[in-house]
Amino acid sequence: MKTKIILSAIRDKNNIKFLYNEKETIIEPYYLSWENSAGKIIYGRLYRTKEIRRFEYNKIKNIHVMKNLQFTPVIPIVPLAS
Repeated sequence: MKTKIILSAIRDKNNIKFLYNEKETIIEPYYLSWENSAGKIIYGRLYRTKEIRRFEYNKIKNIHVMKNLQFTPVIPIVPLAS
Protein backbone atom coordinates (compact mmCIF):
# COMPACT_ATOMS: atom_id res chain seq x y z
CA MET A 1 0.00 0.00 0.00
CA LYS A 2 2.81 2.45 0.86
CA THR A 3 4.41 1.75 -2.51
CA LYS A 4 1.23 2.71 -4.39
CA ILE A 5 0.90 5.90 -2.34
CA ILE A 6 4.51 6.91 -2.98
CA LEU A 7 4.40 6.09 -6.69
CA SER A 8 1.18 8.05 -7.22
CA ALA A 9 2.69 11.03 -5.35
CA ILE A 10 5.80 10.88 -7.56
CA ARG A 11 3.67 10.63 -10.72
CA ASP A 12 1.32 13.47 -9.71
CA LYS A 13 4.10 15.59 -8.15
CA ASN A 14 2.39 15.80 -4.76
CA ASN A 15 4.30 16.26 -1.55
CA ILE A 16 4.01 13.53 1.05
CA LYS A 17 3.99 13.80 4.84
CA PHE A 18 5.05 10.95 7.10
CA LEU A 19 6.71 10.05 10.39
CA TYR A 20 10.38 9.11 10.06
CA ASN A 21 12.25 8.21 13.23
CA GLU A 22 9.25 9.63 15.12
CA LYS A 23 9.69 13.05 13.44
CA GLU A 24 7.11 14.56 11.07
CA THR A 25 8.68 14.96 7.63
CA ILE A 26 7.40 16.53 4.41
CA ILE A 27 9.18 15.80 1.14
CA GLU A 28 8.89 16.18 -2.60
CA PRO A 29 9.25 12.51 -3.57
CA TYR A 30 11.51 11.91 -6.58
CA TYR A 31 12.59 8.30 -6.76
CA LEU A 32 11.74 4.90 -5.26
CA SER A 33 14.50 2.29 -5.47
CA TRP A 34 16.08 -0.74 -3.82
CA GLU A 35 19.42 -1.06 -2.01
CA ASN A 36 20.83 -4.37 -0.87
CA SER A 37 21.84 -2.98 2.52
CA ALA A 38 18.63 -1.09 3.35
CA GLY A 39 15.94 -2.64 1.18
CA LYS A 40 13.45 -0.29 -0.46
CA ILE A 41 14.35 3.42 -0.26
CA ILE A 42 12.90 6.73 -1.41
CA TYR A 43 14.75 9.88 -2.37
CA GLY A 44 13.11 13.24 -1.94
CA ARG A 45 13.75 16.90 -1.33
CA LEU A 46 12.85 18.19 2.11
CA TYR A 47 10.01 20.69 1.94
CA ARG A 48 11.21 24.31 1.69
CA THR A 49 14.89 23.35 1.47
CA LYS A 50 17.37 22.41 -1.24
CA GLU A 51 18.39 19.24 0.59
CA ILE A 52 17.80 15.85 -1.05
CA ARG A 53 17.63 12.96 1.42
CA ARG A 54 17.37 9.20 1.31
CA PHE A 55 14.69 7.57 3.45
CA GLU A 56 14.47 3.88 4.31
CA TYR A 57 11.05 2.61 3.31
CA ASN A 58 10.57 0.41 6.39
CA LYS A 59 11.06 3.40 8.72
CA ILE A 60 8.28 5.45 7.08
CA LYS A 61 5.03 5.48 9.07
CA ASN A 62 1.66 7.21 8.82
CA ILE A 63 2.12 8.40 5.23
CA HIS A 64 -0.24 10.98 3.67
CA VAL A 65 -0.33 12.50 0.19
CA MET A 66 -0.71 16.26 0.28
CA LYS A 67 -2.87 16.72 -2.82
CA ASN A 68 -3.15 20.46 -2.24
CA LEU A 69 0.66 20.85 -2.22
CA GLN A 70 2.27 20.08 -5.58
CA PHE A 71 5.85 20.71 -6.65
CA THR A 72 7.95 21.20 -9.76
CA PRO A 73 11.08 19.01 -9.77
CA VAL A 74 14.33 20.92 -9.53
CA ILE A 75 16.78 19.69 -12.13
CA PRO A 76 20.32 21.06 -11.80
CA ILE A 77 21.67 22.36 -15.08
CA VAL A 78 25.36 21.70 -15.62
CA PRO A 79 27.10 23.80 -18.29
CA LEU A 80 28.48 21.71 -21.11
CA ALA A 81 32.23 21.83 -21.68
CA SER A 82 33.20 22.58 -25.24
